[in-house]
Amino acid sequence: MSNNHISSIEFTTLCQSQINLLAESLGAVWSIVYLAEEVIEDGETQLFPLAIYPQTQNQSLLELPSIKLEEVWQQLQSHSSAQLLPANFVTAENPAKSDWQTDSAERKQLILPLVHQETFIGLLVTGREDREWMQTELKQVEEIARTLAIARFLELQYHWTQQELTIQENLRRIERDRLDNLIHQLRNPLTAFKTFSKLLIKRILPGDRNHKVAKSLLEQSDRFQQLLEQFEAESIKETAINAPTPLLDVRDNTELPSNFLLPSLNTQLDAVNLTEILDPLLNTAEAIATERAIKLENNIPPSIPLIKGDLSALREIFNNLIDNALKYTPARGKVQLDIETKYITTEVEMLGIAISDTGYGIPEADRERIFERHYRGIQAQSDIPGTGLGLAIASELVIKMQGEIELISPNHLSKNSPGTTFIVWLPVSINNE
Repeated sequence: MSNNHISSIEFTTLCQSQINLLAESLGAVWSIVYLAEEVIEDGETQLFPLAIYPQTQNQSLLELPSIKLEEVWQQLQSHSSAQLLPANFVTAENPAKSDWQTDSAERKQLILPLVHQETFIGLLVTGREDREWMQTELKQVEEIARTLAIARFLELQYHWTQQELTIQENLRRIERDRLDNLIHQLRNPLTAFKTFSKLLIKRILPGDRNHKVAKSLLEQSDRFQQLLEQFEAESIKETAINAPTPLLDVRDNTELPSNFLLPSLNTQLDAVNLTEILDPLLNTAEAIATERAIKLENNIPPSIPLIKGDLSALREIFNNLIDNALKYTPARGKVQLDIETKYITTEVEMLGIAISDTGYGIPEADRERIFERHYRGIQAQSDIPGTGLGLAIASELVIKMQGEIELISPNHLSKNSPGTTFIVWLPVSINNE
């Protein structure tokens, strides 16, 4: 069942005031407003009571049953009295179901459909016992029914519009995240590309014809980096102005796609040798570290236990963490990789890859939010470029692989700087021999 029969307080108040008007002006002794609602289970339209007159302490709308629209139309077509609401329901001390089904020949009951712009909205049922309805009175009742139909139609239209706006905002946010992820993933290979271009320029003699080619590569990579930084600045400004908040997905709880450029991890995790992933990443990191006068130390042995994971996801995780360590470590600093193990249970062993640096550290105030998207904390005030996406992406992917990221800051790797350590814990594969 959908939520279309749920009404605002304003509309419910309007309904109650209109059926009170029927009693005061036209002498109606009972009235009720039903709203139409399509039931998903059987696809039929049913009517649910919303407002009733008169209201007593013993009367409750919950005691009224819902009514199938098809049955109402059949009763109307056969010119029989429609048993929507018994005359004695609101006056009986303890009405029983049998009372609801009785008929009174003296009762003069009216059933008016609430329709606006060819949309069936519900029914207005009213009646009196002392006299027939006059033509002028019928017009007044029809006008009340028309008022209720227009008001309900406008309320539904507002609800549908809000739903559509929410869906569009969700889709806009998803597209924004996709673009942010793309921009973020372009940063690391661009940094490596610039570094290799600089190394080529140093190694190729100025008279060599390839020297100009290498210089052109560096110039174009600088231009590319400027464009990325310009886009990121505009993106951060837009995010701050719009101040987006999490939105609910209103499309039957269907999960919206996200992180479109990142591994989906929909397939079963494989047994993975982390050294096969880390070695090529460290080759690139070594060139960047040399350019920045940073010592890169790899203490991970060639032979380590296999872990359960996804190759592309692991590559993204460690690429982000190593890049962060190099980015936030000043010249003459150190970045170090180590291996650790622990047991969660007697049967579940976790392998940890620790990436430590002698950088600026992470203040305590920033640690709780450090894995949030676009959150950079105190680093946002520095001149170090970034989008606040690397750690968020890494954390999301690690969690999907049933692992966790541990943060240690300060890490005591250096006495001269606080430093930071991130340990990626992943379950050891049972396929280890």
